[in-house]
Amino acid sequence: MAAGIPTVSAAPEIERRTISKVSWRLLPLIVVIYFVAYMDRTNVGFASFGLNREFGFSATLYGWGAGIFFLGYFFFEVPSNVLLERTGARIWIARIMITWGLIAGGMAFIAGPVSFLVMRFLLGVAEAGFFPGMILYFTYWFPRKYRARVVAALFLAVPGSNALTAVISGALLQLDGVLGLHGWQWLFMVEAVPAIILAFVVLALMTDRPAKATWLAEDERRWLEDTLEAERRSTVKAHGHFTLRQALTDSRVLTLAGIYFTIVTATYGITFFLPPILKSLKLTDWQTGLATAVPYIVGTLGMVSWSWSSDRRNERRWHFVIAAIVAAIGLIASGPLLGSLWALVAMSVATVGLYGTKPAFWPLPAEFLSGSAAAGGIALINSIGNLGGFVGPYVLGWLKDTTGTYEAGLYFLAGCALASAALAFVSIRPQAPATEAGATGAVRPNA
Repeated sequence: MAAGIPTVSAAPEIERRTISKVSWRLLPLIVVIYFVAYMDRTNVGFASFGLNREFGFSATLYGWGAGIFFLGYFFFEVPSNVLLERTGARIWIARIMITWGLIAGGMAFIAGPVSFLVMRFLLGVAEAGFFPGMILYFTYWFPRKYRARVVAALFLAVPGSNALTAVISGALLQLDGVLGLHGWQWLFMVEAVPAIILAFVVLALMTDRPAKATWLAEDERRWLEDTLEAERRSTVKAHGHFTLRQALTDSRVLTLAGIYFTIVTATYGITFFLPPILKSLKLTDWQTGLATAVPYIVGTLGMVSWSWSSDRRNERRWHFVIAAIVAAIGLIASGPLLGSLWALVAMSVATVGLYGTKPAFWPLPAEFLSGSAAAGGIALINSIGNLGGFVGPYVLGWLKDTTGTYEAGLYFLAGCALASAALAFVSIRPQAPATEAGATGAVRPNA
């Protein structure tokens, strides 16, 4: 069975059969889609080599442009996810993909700082709602005890995309001058095409809800709908019924947003600046691409192991806290090692921790939210959290211009990871003994 596809050997036959069918039908497509989305979001890190030469961008301006994507994301995330819940994932995800594909390709035609900032902002607007939409979509198809693994399957696209994007982008940059175009222009145009093509695959293959899954047998469909409905009823019984407005102002939702904000700040600071950090080792564009892939390959392996451990132990709090601490250790160690390949080892440790936090975190909102409240709450957590994608690159770029080195910025990112660990430790209560459909950890009601 492929990594990230959940199975439970001791489960009844119908459960094994149903989860296997759902996993193989939905997860490969979703992982590929998110892979492409993440590539178009982060390939600016490699394009920066040519952009900086072409337009003379400072590290601060580049960090601003890399991060402004998340401001567009922030303003449109909640309405996009609410519309997905109302219109269905199939149509809405296809719309998102076509829009972001066109804008990602349009990045090839930027002509200076202003158009760079505008297009990055619009790319965030276009992609808003995709990730929280997928987290919400998983609650339609997977019972609680599988969710850390399916979230990990989704997040395989993140380090995996970073690794492959590093190699592909390094190769595309070698096309500099072909047909009169710069290498960074080829990079944006070529890497935008898969999003548009996959939009039509989504229309053909994605199913909105189990009730519409003609590819499931009747007994499988009935088991899945009954199981998920029982979990929704238990959630409402334990936590009450939330309206969309209540979810958007609930202290637990805002606490989760704060936890996510701090770890995302650390994550995207590395994501957008790892290529230029490694470029400072006097590597060629191609060598930089290969070197950048290493931490993400290591991070992928660590994340999968972390997710299976979290589900197997039915535990989220300590898995998140320890992963965030590992990330901080890797980032702190990277500082004095800059300028040597040992920094690559330290950053590989950091990526294990950074990506290990994700599968332990994202099952938490669905422990007390459902329906439109879950759509809005998950989107709010992600939108506030992803503001860290603006803060991390901007602060790291500013510190680089101010101090002349990336070292202070790496310590800042490490501090963010430690803050996330501390907030999670304080606000996520240890769960009660695990039950078949029991909670896997919850935010303290008075958080």
